Amino acid sequence: MKVKINNTEVEILATTVAQLAVDQQLPDKGVAVAINNDMVPRTEWAGRAIHEGDDIVILKAFCGG
Repeated sequence: MKVKINNTEVEILATTVAQLAVDQQLPDKGVAVAINNDMVPRTEWAGRAIHEGDDIVILKAFCGG
């Protein structure tokens, strides 16, 4: 299905946020995901479905200054 990830349209096979995290090789900590401007807590990733046309934002924490 086609979705937007960080403003880039991509084709994905994942149907849940947890599957997307594995596919995108996201780290175990320091990551936030929002779908259609709705933050998805990590505890809900396994049950949160992704749908055609969703706008997904993935934020990764980083250190520096």
